[in-house]
Amino acid sequence: MPVIAIVGAGPGLGLSIARLFGRHGFEVALVARDAARLDTLVADLESHGVSAAAFTADVTDRPSLVAAFGQIAKALGPVDVLEYSPATREVEMAGPLEVTPGNLQQQIEYYLYGAVTAAAQVLPAMREAGAGALLFTTGGGSINPHPAMGNINAASAALRNWVLNLHQVLDGTGVHAAHIAISAWIGSGPPEAEPDAIAATYWDLYVGRDRAEVNYVA
Repeated sequence: MPVIAIVGAGPGLGLSIARLFGRHGFEVALVARDAARLDTLVADLESHGVSAAAFTADVTDRPSLVAAFGQIAKALGPVDVLEYSPATREVEMAGPLEVTPGNLQQQIEYYLYGAVTAAAQVLPAMREAGAGALLFTTGGGSINPHPAMGNINAASAALRNWVLNLHQVLDGTGVHAAHIAISAWIGSGPPEAEPDAIAATYWDLYVGRDRAEVNYVA
């Protein structure tokens, strides 16, 4: 059974992605900081007939993230799809004039370093197998920045840049890397902004493997 690891799994988009891939025969590994919330998500998935397991880690604590992927490998086997979209936490937003090394470093740890660490745990096996997919999520500000989120946009744009480069060097290897920028308030009302609707984009990217990036607008 193929395995998808969802890093930053939450009750919104992460859960919808898990359900969708689960319906297509994937076993789901959920990775997040909150063990109690993870248990709730696993119970939800299992009630829908999806095989799922929880692994606790913080994306800003790289050793804990490495350890979680070691546990996934032992429990479920190699990861076929990595989806990285760390759940929202309390963050310090700063405009361009207020950005400091400190408040930018917080976001770099969250977006870029966490993503690079997670990818490093699964890429060697994917490259050896000649198959796999890595899907990385940011907000729309990574493409069209909003001044109020100067530090967040800079960090997410760094992740976007790395993913687009990764896509190029993996092209033709059987491993597909793609970036999804979500230019929508998830669950804000319009049908296109609902998690299940957005999740379909991830499945399309996995199946089609024809795009390096999607800017999802709702």
